[in-house]
Amino acid sequence: MGLNIPVGISDFEKIRSNGYYYVDKSGMLTELLKTESTEVTLITRPRRFGKTLGMSMLSSFFDIRKDSRALFDELEITSHTVLCDKWMNQYPTIFLSLKDVDGLTFSSAYEMLSATVSDLYKEHLYLLDSERVNSYDKELIRRIAAGDATVTDIKKSVALLIRTMSVHYGKPVVFLLDEYDVPAAKASSHGYYANMLEVIRAMLSTALKDNRYLQFSVITGCLKIAKESIFTGTNHFVSDTMSSSGFNEYFGFTEDDVRKLLQDAGMESRAEMMKAWYDGYHFGNVNVYCPWDVMNYLRDLQRDPAAKPAGYWKNTSDNAVIRSFIDHAGASITGKLETLMAGGCIVQRIEEELTYDYLHSSEDNFWSILYLTGYLTSVRTDASEKPASEEFSTLTIPNTEIREIFETTVKT
Repeated sequence: MGLNIPVGISDFEKIRSNGYYYVDKSGMLTELLKTESTEVTLITRPRRFGKTLGMSMLSSFFDIRKDSRALFDELEITSHTVLCDKWMNQYPTIFLSLKDVDGLTFSSAYEMLSATVSDLYKEHLYLLDSERVNSYDKELIRRIAAGDATVTDIKKSVALLIRTMSVHYGKPVVFLLDEYDVPAAKASSHGYYANMLEVIRAMLSTALKDNRYLQFSVITGCLKIAKESIFTGTNHFVSDTMSSSGFNEYFGFTEDDVRKLLQDAGMESRAEMMKAWYDGYHFGNVNVYCPWDVMNYLRDLQRDPAAKPAGYWKNTSDNAVIRSFIDHAGASITGKLETLMAGGCIVQRIEEELTYDYLHSSEDNFWSILYLTGYLTSVRTDASEKPASEEFSTLTIPNTEIREIFETTVKT
């Protein structure tokens, strides 16, 4: 019997309820709750490194409407009994994902955003029967759930839901927002960036700024959009990035995770191949594999023990950013790309606070984007080899899979 590999499943409850293999990342809860005073935690990582599954796990743990004890049975977090008694299923919880907010025009993308908010409200229609929620708020809830919201309603929708849930339960709300920057990225690609940014900024600022109904919020995305003031006025804001991380072992698979996974699958002989193709990322001080690749390759090995590694990640990511820069590349970029593809390193300034509408404004932005989206990684060096300034990093291509992407993209 092979392992039940959950490829493409990011629902924590589905994985735990249906016997799928789960790499225990529940220790993330302990790390998160160390600093209860942090109102907003923004976690940025490349795509396919487990952000959505991590957020789904948080939702299952906190949501007051659920009884999740069986789902967390035998996971690391259950050894912290005091923490579990205080937090498990004790808080009203909102879990919103913006991953589907896309469109060729602002109108079509806004319709997707409105539909996404409407679907979220439909999960909380019990508020219409609450004796604590006033009739005016109930009318707004009905309108938003029915898809009849005005633009102003949408801008205030998250703040309204947080407030009415808090009033109903008599407790502050945990707000989990996944893929917050997808609407901005898509808008930048299709030419309606300013319009979409106005709506998303209003949604988040009204929900997060000085909100006494909010317990805390965790937000995930690929890039940190801080210069555009999406999080204007948010107090106690903490950004957790690849270079400065408290959650580095919870997004991606560590060496120990992969070793145990291969042992459980009886495929220890594939460790070297797995490492060459899918390892090589450095988050903080932790060496990390791409979990999407590891799970896909393990699934293929169970079907065919002679299966060769493949580029699973490249089929889920938009490689157009590399192509768009290379089309206008000068001698500097071309030379550095040649160094990287030959297995070398480059020292480059990394800007972690980027704006989607100015991605192409400098060469520094190019290398920063490649680093932040997983095409490059930082190299561990001793003190004598580190760049003189913390703004600079020594970068290299992490593994065989990514090298193939570069070779295919650059040479076509």
